[in-house]
Amino acid sequence: MILSNFITRFMLETLISSKTRVKLLLKFFLNSNTTSYLRSLETEFGESTNGIRIELNRFEKAGMLSSSMKGNKKYFKANTEHPLYKEVHNILMKYVGLDTIIEKVVNRMGDVSEVYVIGDYSRGIDSQIIDLLFIGNIDKSYLIQLIEKAEVLINRKIRYVIYKPEEKDTVDWDKFNPEPLLLWVKEKI
Repeated sequence: MILSNFITRFMLETLISSKTRVKLLLKFFLNSNTTSYLRSLETEFGESTNGIRIELNRFEKAGMLSSSMKGNKKYFKANTEHPLYKEVHNILMKYVGLDTIIEKVVNRMGDVSEVYVIGDYSRGIDSQIIDLLFIGNIDKSYLIQLIEKAEVLINRKIRYVIYKPEEKDTVDWDKFNPEPLLLWVKEKI
């Protein structure tokens, strides 16, 4: 698994040499609900608007991003109807290590009904910390053991919040911006 994540990271960074392009892919393709405009991306990335504009235009021309005007700002969003959307999303999940979290943590820790990504990654920002929201009846001590193992595999820290299933309706979903990214849901039999 460590080798698989390393290879995915290496391949993505080799195939896509533009750091701006990788940041834009993470921004828009990890959470398809993410929207942003040029000046906010300039502030977030700490890069010039010209380099970001060029990449945004390339993605829009390729049909991978769609845009809309709100006032005098042009907002961009992932085009989930693009034929490559799911594949790009899956590659980015591997790049970040979220697939490893699912495999090593969620599938082994008890009665979990849903897992969401919140924080930086839900906004499409690559970070050394992954914030997760779990809904379920979870063995916390076992969860901590699994998270420690997953952190080594993905070379990132994991923070979490747990809600019991009966508490799900008390979660203030509106406080999350953008809305949490559903990472995993228990299959209904």
